[in-house]
Parts: sequence; structure tokens; C-alpha cells
Amino acid sequence: MGEVDKRNRLEEAPFSYGVTKHHTIFIDYEGKQVKQLKGKDAEKLLSKIEMAQDEKAVQLLLAKITGNFKRGNERSARNRGKS
Repeated sequence: MGEVDKRNRLEEAPFSYGVTKHHTIFIDYEGKQVKQLKGKDAEKLLSKIEMAQDEKAVQLLLAKITGNFKRGNERSARNRGKS
């Protein structure tokens, strides 16, 4: 897994998840919700999480399922309106 996480960002465990009684999964990144899964997708992810070897493997699963939601424009959006 060393090639996947070259900058060791998953060591900090930025992802977390919660499961409702209706088997809906909410995935958070640094405390902010970024993804919601229902149905077969949620069941598939839960089974993979149960088979994961350690916390870093769970973090990798959550990172992959959320996709590339950070595009690099966060800084410009934050600074928008400032002259």
C-alpha cells in the first residue's frame, strides 16, 4: 500500500463513516459529509470494510469510494471576493 499513499495522508485518518438503521452510509472527510451511499453500493462497501485488514485499509476504501472530490480550486473559492 506504500505506492498508493505516498504522502501518508491516510495515516491521519481523515475519513470517517456512519451507518443508519436503514443501511445508509454517510462518509465524512475531516468532519464534512462528502458522500452518501444506499442500497447495493452501501452493502458492498460494508462487506469490504468488514474484510479490511486494518484502519489504513478502511481509509483507502473510503478514499476510493468518494472519488476525486477535491479539485484544487478550494483556495480560489475561499479567496473569491477578496481584492
